[in-house]
Amino acid sequence: MAATVGCMRYMLVGATAPLRRSTSLPSSFSSWRWKPNPISFPIQNHAFRSPEKFFTPLAAASPFDLSPPPIDLDLLDTVTEAGAKVSEAGIIETFDNDDEALDAVDNGVVVVDLSHFGRIRVSGDDRIQFLHNQSTANFECLQEGQGCDTVFVTPTARTIDVAYAWIMKNAVTLVVSPVTCGSIIEMLTKYIFFADKVEIQDITKKTSFFVLVGPKSHQVMEDLNLGDLVGKPYGTHQHFMVNGMPITVGVGNVISEDGFSFMMSPAIAGSVWKALLSQGAIPMGSNAWEKLRIFQGRPAPGKELTNEFNVLEAGLWNSISLNKGCYKGQETISRLITYDGVKQRLWGISLSGPAEPGSPITVDGKKVGKLTSYACGRTESEHFGLGYIKRQAASNGNTVTVGDNIAGTVVEVPFLAWQSPPSKSSGP
Repeated sequence: MAATVGCMRYMLVGATAPLRRSTSLPSSFSSWRWKPNPISFPIQNHAFRSPEKFFTPLAAASPFDLSPPPIDLDLLDTVTEAGAKVSEAGIIETFDNDDEALDAVDNGVVVVDLSHFGRIRVSGDDRIQFLHNQSTANFECLQEGQGCDTVFVTPTARTIDVAYAWIMKNAVTLVVSPVTCGSIIEMLTKYIFFADKVEIQDITKKTSFFVLVGPKSHQVMEDLNLGDLVGKPYGTHQHFMVNGMPITVGVGNVISEDGFSFMMSPAIAGSVWKALLSQGAIPMGSNAWEKLRIFQGRPAPGKELTNEFNVLEAGLWNSISLNKGCYKGQETISRLITYDGVKQRLWGISLSGPAEPGSPITVDGKKVGKLTSYACGRTESEHFGLGYIKRQAASNGNTVTVGDNIAGTVVEVPFLAWQSPPSKSSGP
């Protein structure tokens, strides 16, 4: 039986509001301006400790230093008891409900544990200018509480990864792929010069990260009294307290502009997970998430994002500022746009059968591209892939051949359709 428990919500307020600090917060949080507002958080009684202890006012919260709690497998214990299959690396692979979860993406809501994704904290007085110069987004136009996608590229604009960024009071938090976190930290550290006031910290193991996906995610937010975020721009985020620990909730879920993201201490991950399930969210594992990534058309490092393809071919237009100053890869990007130099682009491909990533894509026997990802659907006859195809060779609705004899139809995919390339009349 569900209960509603009173708690305190803490939102960033404008500069004209009174400054409120708490010595119970760590230095990284102490300069936030907090304004408490009463909200309720529906929970299942059996899933939590007594309500009066689960939520505590900010002033009574324990110090939070981003360290794991003494028992840092609370979430994994919770999902394992529920029948989840967890890898040796601690990644939740499946709840044996992949088809149900994929259906809920279209008709309900799913919650996915993406704690294995990398989370990087960039702090210091020069952090905004530093990230502005090292990636494709215009960080200098963003304010505290906003966010964006940005792309890390090579000097020749080859794509390393797309990062989901939150602009916080004293730091910028970046969410990146599990396979690029270490290399991005190494790359960023290499570009910190002696006089730069920038610090890079890997907080992946010190935080947990969930996403909500599906049309009913808005209702879940409303039911949890987090409805203030519904309808806000992509990347908007606010800070809350759960059981004396901070949690950040943001608009967007890595894979689309819809849905929401939650970053929190591992100490409360199990409790937050149960709260989301109590509101009807269906749990999804990483196996189904990878299928969803392909169906949505979200490019991934090592597949669509490699040294073989540039950021414009990957279609990541929303992550690129065309009017900011110099940044890594900017000269190549500007030249490609000015001279219409993008020769291929990423597409979804509806396939007649299974296909191996890396297979050539041909039209009339001539190679025009390469398949980069493949996933089977919810039925035996459903097969889907992503692949790069030369611009003049095929477009939406055209037929191609993948490998030796797999027929394919070129289709738009949601993530790439969401991107907004500049009009031909606009300059770089």
